[in-house]
Amino acid sequence: MKKTPRVITTLADPYVQNLLKNISEGKRVLNPAKGEKIFSQGDRADAIFFIQSGKVKITVVSAGGKEAVIAVIGAHSFLGEGALVGQPLRISTATVLAPSCLFRIEKLSMLRALHEQVELSEKFIAALLVRNIDLEEDLCDQLFNHSEKRLARVLLKLARLREHDVAPDARIPLLSHETLAEMVGTTRSRITHFMNKFRTMGLIDYNGDLTVRTELLTDVVLHD
Repeated sequence: MKKTPRVITTLADPYVQNLLKNISEGKRVLNPAKGEKIFSQGDRADAIFFIQSGKVKITVVSAGGKEAVIAVIGAHSFLGEGALVGQPLRISTATVLAPSCLFRIEKLSMLRALHEQVELSEKFIAALLVRNIDLEEDLCDQLFNHSEKRLARVLLKLARLREHDVAPDARIPLLSHETLAEMVGTTRSRITHFMNKFRTMGLIDYNGDLTVRTELLTDVVLHD
């Protein structure tokens, strides 16, 4: 079965950022531009990242050279946490999708902070549980939902990357149909067909960015 990439929703707890500010050593702020790589597949896994603002896509490259998007991660989320559990090298590449601000925290500094700050440790565990829930939802989505419904769910989750309480009209950066096809687990032609259908129905609109009519998309497509 083809693996469908995840759109990881935000932790929706900006207070974590304040807790991370208590880390005085082994931490620095990064402000990568769109298209800049935070880390690459095969790099040493010696730090964890926290996205304060922006959006990051995670890709992997197979032995045959084929690249695939496996996740999109938004603000108030951790990134590269495999470094904390003995992962020696990065197994994926993290690339900025929109101008972002991140904390880069060295592995030992983060482990020390988790040991010393009970509240931070609790928030970190909560973030991992949210990831697990996302995985379960995506597995059910892949097993039981058709590609049109999976695309609708991806668009709604991308909209939620901007803010926790999604407005009726949520603007998100426009992704290529090829990228959306990888994320949904279908062909580019099917994505083009469904996106045109959604636009005709007034569920989405293009104007530089992609506008998602979140309430309409939820009611018309997901509540079938």
